[in-house]
Amino acid sequence: MNDTYLITQIELLLRLVVAGVCGFAIGYERKSRLKEAGVRTHMIVALGAALIMIVSKYGFVDVVQLKGYVLDPSRIAAQIVSGIGFLGAGMIFVRKQAINGLTTAAGVWTTAGVGMAIGAKLYFIGVSATVIVLLVQIILRHNFKWMPLPESEQIDIEFDKIADSIAFIQKKFASSKIDIINLSAEKNGNDSIHVELFVKLPQGYDPAQLMDLFKDNPHIKSIEY
Repeated sequence: MNDTYLITQIELLLRLVVAGVCGFAIGYERKSRLKEAGVRTHMIVALGAALIMIVSKYGFVDVVQLKGYVLDPSRIAAQIVSGIGFLGAGMIFVRKQAINGLTTAAGVWTTAGVGMAIGAKLYFIGVSATVIVLLVQIILRHNFKWMPLPESEQIDIEFDKIADSIAFIQKKFASSKIDIINLSAEKNGNDSIHVELFVKLPQGYDPAQLMDLFKDNPHIKSIEY
């Protein structure tokens, strides 16, 4: 391995790292706004896009230089990316405000890029991308307690009396600096109402405190979060 090859591989690795950092920044901004696709998803998508771009640009140099061969290697990469998109979409499930499978779908998409890199003899960059994805998945798997991110919670409240129920909820949340992101109410029988809320909690707020927040209202039949 000569010095030129080593420098080239380090420069390609640097591109992956920079792409991951950019994805982290975008994901942090989305997560701070309580969007479902957060830090890990954006980092993996950015990393995968950079990896596939590198493969498209450098992975077929040995082929296009052969006499008698005329082809566009980038079209191959584009078709693989499109095909993997359908596979990833099948892993995403939506239930109310919760979306599951985004990170898994992004991981599958990036894994396709790793396979393309290895198949194009870009062993170093393919293995490096694998290690980075594993580190992202393992290290960033847990909650970001070291980062000033808000938390969200879905709450279901049932009142046995409709009058002033919404105003009561808004007043209580405002006093605790809890922002209501989404609210829906459904009238049940016998003058009762079911309220479903998606709220943004202050940093460090314990969701268990939500139970104490409404304990002084005798018209609340049940609270679920």
